[in-house]
Amino acid sequence: MHMNQRTDQDRYWMQRALELARRGIAVSSPNPAVGCVILDCAGQVAGEGWHEYDLLDHAEVVALKVAAEHAGPHLRGGTAYVTLEPCNHTGRTPPCAEALIAAGLSRVVVATIDPNPDVAGHGLDLLRAAGIEVTLGVCQSEARRLNEGFARWSQHHRPLVLMKVAMTLDARIAPPPGEHTLREPYWITSEAARAAVQPLRWQADAALTGVDTVLADDPLLTDRSGLRRRRPLQRIVLDSALRMPLDSKMVATAHSDLVIFTVSSNEARATELRRRGVRVEVLPAEAGRVPLGKVLDILGEEGILTLLTETGTMLNTALLVGGLVDRIHLFVAPQIMGSDAVPAFKGMAHAIHMAEVEVERYGNDLGLCSLLRDPWPQDE
Repeated sequence: MHMNQRTDQDRYWMQRALELARRGIAVSSPNPAVGCVILDCAGQVAGEGWHEYDLLDHAEVVALKVAAEHAGPHLRGGTAYVTLEPCNHTGRTPPCAEALIAAGLSRVVVATIDPNPDVAGHGLDLLRAAGIEVTLGVCQSEARRLNEGFARWSQHHRPLVLMKVAMTLDARIAPPPGEHTLREPYWITSEAARAAVQPLRWQADAALTGVDTVLADDPLLTDRSGLRRRRPLQRIVLDSALRMPLDSKMVATAHSDLVIFTVSSNEARATELRRRGVRVEVLPAEAGRVPLGKVLDILGEEGILTLLTETGTMLNTALLVGGLVDRIHLFVAPQIMGSDAVPAFKGMAHAIHMAEVEVERYGNDLGLCSLLRDPWPQDE
């Protein structure tokens, strides 16, 4: 086969594997979303699979089981397309690299290495040692985009932080104080732009806001996408002085999915919240505030891979200045509010640069999305 032909074919089948992997969004966490396509020795599809956490089997094993039924002896000499390096270690399941070797495949095409330091490259080494031809890097950027949260978490045991901000052209997030009815949402962006936030919540394991946003807008902060998810979206509020209103929408709908991080020693208030099904975590203060790094550590320990932040001026600024934001998604409405309105960011000593910005339109609104910190291991 001509080299270009082979490259095109590899891209075609890897795109299919990525389609399958996307079926694992919100159901594979805290594992990565992975897809696999297996061709028999004649180049025909023998099996496909993707990973769902509660069903245990990894994508390769799911695909191999189907392929064994369909192709039988014709599986030997076949090819596997996998969106993430097959694992080489026994976790909840046996190593996938060994399963591919046992199936007698002659070639494995992989989109990206596994960011987990325990795997990184070792799965591929195992395949090569068994005489299997390995091709790495087909559709790598798409495969990495799919598992940014897993990449950040598996190396640093912290979630990927995706900051979402809806703002005007002059970076304002609310009208001047006194011009906004408290406890009611104030919409800056259009319905189309607001609808685009729901997929972000669906893909996240947790969403974070500050108590100031709760007092201003009384949001629900729920995933209303209607799409499948393995576990409820964790709703997280940073509330230094425990000002969270007991009659807020978030408290009213708390069902083991609402966590408040505080530095307050107001035990009576904490008890009231806990009685309503809210989990209250008291942390040692940092400059009088909830320590952001500690919050990320705790969420990481609980298997939260991706954290969506929907916060106000102070937290937006603190997260950015602290270098804690991995990806930023700005929704910009074509209006100007002036300097008396509430700013999205305030008092930043250094400019934050967005590289390789993706631009989308939602009616008249713009979406600007950029990676600020690449969570994947950088090639040596």
